[in-house]
Amino acid sequence: MASKPGERRLQILHTLAEMLETPKGEKITTAALAGRLDCSEAALYRHFASKAQMFEGLIEFIEHSLFGVINQITAQEENGFRQLELILGLLLSFAQKNRGMTRVLIGDALVNENERLQTRINTLLDKIEAALKQALRIAATQEQFRPDADVSALANLLRCYAVGRWEQYARSAFTREPAAQWPQQWPMLYYACLSQMARTN
Repeated sequence: MASKPGERRLQILHTLAEMLETPKGEKITTAALAGRLDCSEAALYRHFASKAQMFEGLIEFIEHSLFGVINQITAQEENGFRQLELILGLLLSFAQKNRGMTRVLIGDALVNENERLQTRINTLLDKIEAALKQALRIAATQEQFRPDADVSALANLLRCYAVGRWEQYARSAFTREPAAQWPQQWPMLYYACLSQMARTN
């Protein structure tokens, strides 16, 4: 029985992500992807107009996966710092479970691709930073932090922490797992935030 169009698209994206898990492996071409799927390149183009569109589909999948959970966190958890902890933990665990997608998130897999793809990733990272910033704003309100607390700088710091863990994971051939030291590092980040935001007597 033939796969439904939506199912076939997901299969193509899943296979593309699998191919990205080997940074020094075969070059990602539509011919190589078609070979993995045991189909013709023409069959791929029935679902995606170009390889760039395949990567765009993968980025959309990443965004929907992350923000599907982030939106649940913000809807169900009232405490701002708890939101931060859960969102950052999600960013680390998602990367750990999805090696190929981690290479997309850090831009490593997009080096020789259409430059609009990196722009798309930058937009996604900005959106993640905005979610972190909103959680910090909630925390600032709940904890009665000083009004001049720089939540923008803190949100950017936390974003860079997550991206740095992704980078380390990919550059270590996926041996340095991003969530490995999370239980120890979250308290450090938490108190770093407190030190910047708390009122001084």
